[in-house]
Amino acid sequence: MTTTATTATPTFAFTAPAPYWQAGVDDTLQCVSVHDETHDVRTFTFRAVPARRFAYLPGQFITLELNIDGQTVNRCYTLSSSPTRPDTVTITVKRVPGGQVSNWLHDNLRPGMNISVLGPSGEFSFANAPASRYLFLSAGSGITPLMSMSRALVDLGGDIDVAFVHSARSPADLICRNELVQLSRARKGFHQAAIVQVRDPEPEWSGLEGRLDLAALERLVPDFRERTVFCCGPAPYMTGARELLQSAGFDMQHYHEESFNFADLNAAAGAAEAAPAEPEAAGECGYEVRFNKLGDVVHTKPGQTILAAAQQQGLRVPSSCSKGLCGTCKTKMLEGKVDMKHGGGIRQREIDQGWILPCCSVPLSPVVLDR
Repeated sequence: MTTTATTATPTFAFTAPAPYWQAGVDDTLQCVSVHDETHDVRTFTFRAVPARRFAYLPGQFITLELNIDGQTVNRCYTLSSSPTRPDTVTITVKRVPGGQVSNWLHDNLRPGMNISVLGPSGEFSFANAPASRYLFLSAGSGITPLMSMSRALVDLGGDIDVAFVHSARSPADLICRNELVQLSRARKGFHQAAIVQVRDPEPEWSGLEGRLDLAALERLVPDFRERTVFCCGPAPYMTGARELLQSAGFDMQHYHEESFNFADLNAAAGAAEAAPAEPEAAGECGYEVRFNKLGDVVHTKPGQTILAAAQQQGLRVPSSCSKGLCGTCKTKMLEGKVDMKHGGGIRQREIDQGWILPCCSVPLSPVVLDR
């Protein structure tokens, strides 16, 4: 009697550790899983193609470059994963009514699909503000960078003292609800609490109800004034958190926040740069900037970026972060020279091909853009 052995071909095989992901060189991620966090929030997990390990600061973000209806659309999403687990990265995305990118991701992105990305980038991380005690404040999908930080702190071991207070509309909207409870059980120094505006559809909810105020904060974290605060959420939430802490005598030098609404950052940056800048080594003279396809011409002031000049003169140019991070305003330069101080929102090969980021580019000569 002859027996024939058969071996199933594995769909995934462990190999020697892959090289590290190089921002600006590597740019392709493949979706490997999609997980529902709530009724309108999903976590997408990716691995690099080709295989790479990821090293980044907990709290940083990536910029997705997507083709939607024949147009390239850029959007920034914080990594909700932790660099302590370096073989994959995740983003956690809330479906926003009318949101072009969030709806596309929920409706179309599936395991096996590849997307192009930039980054990771960003400065919002406890790694840039070491402290013995932290207070994490978040609302809605603003929980993502703080989940990244929490996962990293728990994974790294050692003594930690973290108080995490998350706000949501209802118990059904609490992102990573069970995981936060598990983290608090796993680590003695990790404490979490949630505040919801309404109990429905969970009338037996035993946590706090309402909005974050001084009474709730004093009850949940009595020593909050002695902690370093990281805060992320919708703009009204963060405004309220700042005002609450300031009124309570908190030292705002120990307050850090991240806005995932780059439109707000863009408006603030445009207002700040609307006035003429002081002449500096780069851009001591103002120059003409011609938008070839639009047919518009703007004139920069000394030291002023192209985006700031365009906004000041009423020209609508696609942009988001205004800091050279996200790549949304990326444009081909047909003629001219600029001084570009970007923050990772453009690849070196793109620069070599003549692409620039108008948000962080000061003309050194007359410029013609292919836009």
